[in-house]
Parts: sequence; structure tokens; C-alpha cells
Amino acid sequence: MLYFAGIDIGSVNSKAVIIKQNKIVCFKTVASGGNYTEAGNNVLEAALQAIELPRQKLSLAFTTGQGASRITSDKEVNEITSQGRALNFLFPNVRTIIDIGGQATRVSRVDEHGRVTDFAISEKCATGSGRFLQVMGRVLEVDLADMGPLSLKSTSPVKFGTSCAVFAESEAISRITEGMTKQDIIAGMHNSMAAKINSLIQRIKLKQKCGVTGGGAMDIGLVKSLEGIMESSLLVPPEPQITAALGAALLAREAKT
Repeated sequence: MLYFAGIDIGSVNSKAVIIKQNKIVCFKTVASGGNYTEAGNNVLEAALQAIELPRQKLSLAFTTGQGASRITSDKEVNEITSQGRALNFLFPNVRTIIDIGGQATRVSRVDEHGRVTDFAISEKCATGSGRFLQVMGRVLEVDLADMGPLSLKSTSPVKFGTSCAVFAESEAISRITEGMTKQDIIAGMHNSMAAKINSLIQRIKLKQKCGVTGGGAMDIGLVKSLEGIMESSLLVPPEPQITAALGAALLAREAKT
């Protein structure tokens, strides 16, 4: 049997996926830290060890993500292309993909084969990316895993008067001193992010069905805010953080066949 690996070196986490035929046999995630080379090698080694597979038994290993060029592999592939292949593998009827990453959000249109036909990427401001979640989590002293459930308890979401992450941080601090609840502030943050992401969707025109992936897809509050503003349900992979790595592995398999 042939094994293929995909490694996604992201700004926050690095992921590795190993596939055999049409099946994911293993995946691992580690914090990227300040050394992309070390993180990439470590996460692949962890995946290989989990299934007791020597590295030389891999047919091909493709890399993607912000730090992809920092590790040795058979080929570096584009993140948007990788996401298209992965979401097509998981949800063949998906035609629009929202990838909410740590540094940017990417929205793409794909055809029935998962090939990208159009895309848009958020500007450098963090408000439309997972970085905004991290900043606000620190300000509010709330773990990222708790943000979504808290947001769903909101009865009066705060309306942020700015779309800039820096000013939104200051505004959140002001709202805390005014006695606003954390859940209302988080819900307002999710609504602000959803509006920014929806503007990207409008640029490429939404086509059903739509999938959401990346670290932001793990935040149920953000997903619900997006569904509300889009007036559409979203498909979320079981492991939304590993899809770029999965796509890279699938592209490796395509290259061999």
C-alpha cells in the first residue's frame, strides 16, 4: 500500500496528515512556536510514529502553509488549492470554502473536482482572522475553546464601532469597564468578524453548498454568526484544522497516480 503525507505549517499550529488509498490513517497537530522547521519535522515524525511507519516508506510528502518552505519535502503546494482538494474529498457538493486561519481568512469558489475557480483573501488587519479571536481571548481572559459556548449565551451582542483589531481591542476593554458581559462582548466580536468574512464572500459570490474550515471553524459562536449573516447553513469538517494538510496529502497522491 502507498502512503502519502501532507504537512501544513501554520502561524499558530503545524499539522500532518497521512493517507492510504482513500482513508486518513493518522493526523497530528503541534504548536508552531518560533521555529517552523522544527515544528514541521516534529509533527510529521509524530504522525509516522503513531502508525509505526518509517519515513522512507512514504511515497510522497507535500507541504503547504506559511512555513512550508522551511522544511524539506517533495513539493510545496498552495494553501487555497489544498483546501479545495480537502473539502471536495470531505464534502463533494461544496462549491464555496471559507478558511479562517490564524493570520488571514481565505474564501474560494471550487468546481466539482475541488479545483479553485476564484478566491479572495482578507487584508492584513486581524479583524477577519483567527488572530482576532486570540487577541480578544487574552483581553477577556477567556480560553479560545470557551468563546463559542459563551457567545451562544449572549442576549444583547455588543456592536463594535470599528473594524480595526487594534481599536476593537481598546473598545472591548472599555465595554468591560462599562459592565458589559463577556458573552455579549464575544458575540459582538463574532458578529464583527462574520461581517468582514461575508464581505469576502460577496466579492466572489456565494455558491452553495458552503464549507468552513481552519481554526476559526472550531468556534461554534463564530460559525453561528456567519450562518446568520449569510442566511445559509455551513458544513464543518470533523477536524477543521487539518484540512490544508489533508489537501496536500491528496495532491501528493494525485501526483503519483
